[in-house]
Amino acid sequence: MNSEQNLTREEAIAILNTPDEQLDELIERAGALRKKYKGNHVSIHLLTNARSGNCSQNCAYCAQSCRSHADIEKYKWVDDEKLYGDNTFVHDHKLSRHCIGLSGMKFSDEEIEELAKKIRKMKEEGTHLCCSIGFLTKKQALMLKEAGLDRINHNLNTSRSNYPNICTTHTYEQRVNNIHMLQDLGFEICSGGIIGMGESKEDVVDMLLDLKEINPEALPINFLIPIKGTPLQDRDTSNLTPEYCLKVLCLARLLVPTSDIRCAAGREIYFKGREKELLTVVNSIFASGYLTADGQGIQDTIKTITDAGFTCEVESD
Repeated sequence: MNSEQNLTREEAIAILNTPDEQLDELIERAGALRKKYKGNHVSIHLLTNARSGNCSQNCAYCAQSCRSHADIEKYKWVDDEKLYGDNTFVHDHKLSRHCIGLSGMKFSDEEIEELAKKIRKMKEEGTHLCCSIGFLTKKQALMLKEAGLDRINHNLNTSRSNYPNICTTHTYEQRVNNIHMLQDLGFEICSGGIIGMGESKEDVVDMLLDLKEINPEALPINFLIPIKGTPLQDRDTSNLTPEYCLKVLCLARLLVPTSDIRCAAGREIYFKGREKELLTVVNSIFASGYLTADGQGIQDTIKTITDAGFTCEVESD
């Protein structure tokens, strides 16, 4: 077997096909890398949905897309009280990062300047900020960089070959190019994907191999929560067994060992009772929800981590 980062595509596919009775050995192997690079700590992140709904893109999984009929709240900007309150919460609870999601793929310079003002205010508390914000021009990215934005999230979501089955209003290549532009400007990158959208194991491997090339600071893996009103509302997720989901996360750790491997959406559904195994592989999770889906509260999240024998990582001042 090759060393971790040099797994061949065939070896990576074989990891996803690991017999369940050999899963403990795979977790131990991934866990050794997790411990080597990330110690025993778990980063907790809080996500604020700063702009909701009315997106022009047709991503099949998303409640905010133009072809979604999901019953969600829609607004151009979340109340400042909510945004700044969440930021203070991140600071006061010494969480790792405040993640801010904005629906949409393109923004005017005026909208970016308004966001930049909000970022400047939030940075006064010393919190580490990440924005999920679609496609930026270089000018807009520099506006946010100057305001103090640390990190930008831009997920690949699935493989290059499967991407047209999920979204047709923009391309996979556009996403990759956007990430490289942001890296060139010095942004930290958060980029991952969604498992359970009908993709093959080969698709999962191809996505992770592309993420290995990007080498993001954080690699979030979401496990599909079918949302009523979206094209994937009736998607069969019976293949998302805890064992298979753990194999995906182990492969992410083996391929991109220095990244913060994050178990994002679906954690509370697919890993209930398996938290110790999960945190042996991943070192990053969300608390209190995922844009349009509810999640585990902060105190329960901390208890989950400590009960599993891990500690919460403190990055904010």
